[in-house]
Amino acid sequence: MQKSLDDIFDGYENKKRIFKNKKAITTSYKPDQLPYRDNEIRTLASILTPSLVGDRPSNIFIFGKPGTGKTAVSFLVSKKLREKSNKNVNLFYLNCKMRNVADTEYRLMAQLARELGEFVPVTGLPTDHVYGLFFKALDKRGGVVILVLDEIDALVEKIGDNFLYNLTRINEDLKNTQVSIVGISNNLSFLNDLDPRVKSSLSEEEILFHPYNATQLQDILRKRSEKAFRENATEPGVLEKCAALAAQEHGDARRALDLLRVAAEIGEREGADRVCERHVDLAESKIDNDRIIEIVRSQPRQSQAVLWSILTREGDVYTGDIFSIYENICSENGLKPLTQRRVSDLIAELDLLGIINAKVISKGRYGRTRMIKMNLQVSLAEKIRGILQTDYYFQ
Repeated sequence: MQKSLDDIFDGYENKKRIFKNKKAITTSYKPDQLPYRDNEIRTLASILTPSLVGDRPSNIFIFGKPGTGKTAVSFLVSKKLREKSNKNVNLFYLNCKMRNVADTEYRLMAQLARELGEFVPVTGLPTDHVYGLFFKALDKRGGVVILVLDEIDALVEKIGDNFLYNLTRINEDLKNTQVSIVGISNNLSFLNDLDPRVKSSLSEEEILFHPYNATQLQDILRKRSEKAFRENATEPGVLEKCAALAAQEHGDARRALDLLRVAAEIGEREGADRVCERHVDLAESKIDNDRIIEIVRSQPRQSQAVLWSILTREGDVYTGDIFSIYENICSENGLKPLTQRRVSDLIAELDLLGIINAKVISKGRYGRTRMIKMNLQVSLAEKIRGILQTDYYFQ
């Protein structure tokens, strides 16, 4: 074992490399140029421009499918605005989907207060008091403060829209500072579910990001690959295949970049000189598996309990069978059982996510039920079982 590890580590430096700058093809890389987003950049910049002379910009809501450049454009415009503002404008970015940072109203307001330099303990204060600390820190800052709240729809789904109502009314209580909100959402119908009072004051301006088409994705991949790979590191057809696969999923540039990066990683591990289409196929399978695992990890504990109930049975099972197992699992794991109707809804959600296959069948005068089976490879299902056992302590 020791010798084989030495061979792996010692031989890496001498391997033929595909990458010359891997960071350039990661989704966290922030390029200075964003192709095919000139209109969106100009629109966002023009809305935020009044902040340079001390006027509060309109609140903005940015919509678009994942991987359409919303966050990248926001970062690019924010960076340039900071350079031009001479510190009169303060921009703060927060990803509302991050666990333990913005998954409750308390944590959200505490994190925003910390961004402004106010110390707030992790727990222990009334939420109203945390709001007070945040307001105090804001008014002390002065000038214009722009709050960029990314994945804001995910947070509203968890904790409701009360915090948005408070934020949209915040300027009424401030004397020295003016606040604008830039909300970024993957959910195009998100605003429809908000309280009308929140909707009217939050969405003063809206920007819609359209998906990239296959040709645009090819061009984006080509520009990034020139920075990320050594010369002639991809075979003909590789960029086109990555772009075509991503275009099928709502023109997701993030998906295209991930496919190309993972394909290159697989090729480099094999000692290949170039990335080929076979590497893309392997990358697609790996990314899909990783995506499903992340979905399972992000599910509420009740959904995980329902999934665990399904995983404990082999072959096809029915809703009634799953509910009986689910009740026992709740008892063993300290959960309050949901009603059978709500469990049926959670089964439908798992079906929609592609984790299971739930087919509605008729039982004549006995009504209808769902016949349920896992929709995953055996190896992936076993991996998920292990995660639920070790990370979430299901028995």
